[in-house]
Amino acid sequence: MVNIHSLLNHLTIQEAELLNQQFLAPCVRNGHIRTKLSNLVYTFRPIPHDFQGWGIFQPVDRTHVRVNRMADLPQIEAYLHPLPTLRLILVRLLQGQTWLAFPLNVSDMTQRWGWAKPVPIHLVTEGSAFDVVIARPNTQTWWFDTLDRRANPQPSEFLRQAFQQHTPPEQLRFKGLTPEMRMAYELATQPLGEFSQAERDQRRLAKALKVGGGTLQHFSNQEEYWRVEWTTAEGQPQISAIAKSDLTVLSSGICLSGRDLDFDLESLVGVIEQEEEDWYD
Repeated sequence: MVNIHSLLNHLTIQEAELLNQQFLAPCVRNGHIRTKLSNLVYTFRPIPHDFQGWGIFQPVDRTHVRVNRMADLPQIEAYLHPLPTLRLILVRLLQGQTWLAFPLNVSDMTQRWGWAKPVPIHLVTEGSAFDVVIARPNTQTWWFDTLDRRANPQPSEFLRQAFQQHTPPEQLRFKGLTPEMRMAYELATQPLGEFSQAERDQRRLAKALKVGGGTLQHFSNQEEYWRVEWTTAEGQPQISAIAKSDLTVLSSGICLSGRDLDFDLESLVGVIEQEEEDWYD
């Protein structure tokens, strides 16, 4: 039979020991800290609540810890050293210092963990999108260790350049491109509307019209062509049918004596504006 007084006395002693201990732990902003002290697992909220980083913590009660100071690099390395490592590609920033990342080698991750998928990496203190990093998992949580200094930097630069140019994932091409790199790039583009087909079509039409001084107002998909509503530099509204393949004019919206197919969208703007000038003259 359990002696309730002995149990309460034991818990009191444990709590007193708890308040006298310090420990090292990583913490994400607005997150919790789990650690094992006196053979018991505790979950704490940090003080201040918005602390982010590696800290040396002091419990103030059974549910809160205070940040005494930031941990130094040797202490962080000692914490991470026993954990396994994996090379991953940084995909995009999620929040704070947490990045979404994809394994550099899917087969390696599958063989070692039994699955391969994107994972969030916490406390990423250096690196940019598409850099290769080394991360270490503690149970289901992945912590940033360091940039992979052995990785070839060129693929990362190619991926960043393609991203800046809004290159669609299916058009990604360069020497050394791996399926994992392509998947990381595709994950990076998924939340961004400018990589959608409709957005790419809109930019293509607007760019062609801008060359001649026109402005795109609206366009609609008509299977083999676009119905494009636009205005000239003078603000005159026009409606034209434009081939999707090469922006050839199928129907200009004005009489061109059957010569519509001789023009594309870029040249059509100048032709129509010349027609307007001739008409006014």
